[in-house]
Amino acid sequence: MTSPPHGELESVSRLVAQVEGAQTADALTAAVGKLAAVRNPLAIPCLIQVLGFNNPGAAGAAVGGLVAIGPAAVPAVLANLDDYNYGARAWSVRVLAAVGDLRGLETLERALAQDIGPSVRRAAARGMGALQLHGEETAQRQQLGERVLPQLQAACRDGEWIVRYAVAVGMEGMAGWWQPRSESLDLLQEALQPLRQPTSEDVPVVRLRAELASARLRHHAVVAANGMSS
Repeated sequence: MTSPPHGELESVSRLVAQVEGAQTADALTAAVGKLAAVRNPLAIPCLIQVLGFNNPGAAGAAVGGLVAIGPAAVPAVLANLDDYNYGARAWSVRVLAAVGDLRGLETLERALAQDIGPSVRRAAARGMGALQLHGEETAQRQQLGERVLPQLQAACRDGEWIVRYAVAVGMEGMAGWWQPRSESLDLLQEALQPLRQPTSEDVPVVRLRAELASARLRHHAVVAANGMSS
């Protein structure tokens, strides 16, 4: 592993020092924003530390920076999950959900099933549908879909409508990585049904989002069918 250029290390170190020396909440948020903007893995430890501060603006900026860094930030985020600092853990879940790295899936699953914060469960549901898969074979993707879908289906009964809305988004997103496509689209359509029916979902905006997801899945099915026949 090669060392970063001296100038790059010096620049990040200077920005980290600004974060550590900030005297007000606004100054801290501004300093974190500058550090996040460099999108440099050298900033990861400081950005993770900020997640535990009682400063939503700074934590939000740190989340943006870690997401921009991407998969390189995931091991450090997972290694620093703090069971005793709910705020830090909640922000970390948001990072893992947005990055979509498969290494964060177990944490997202636990958050969706157990977290007390609706916004955290919402992020987890979205993230489970937006996994970024690359070299995985069809069989692996099928197994992953069979693992994730039942958890999203269980979350259809979540007491918070924002979570159920996110479940519809997550189910739609699964179509992007779940294979084989023909079988997965049918299963996703079936899973969306409880969110589309007034008898089981009483919040109109959730039903509308589920209908949109269903329509997009139908479009995927048509495209897939045409591709197979051509």
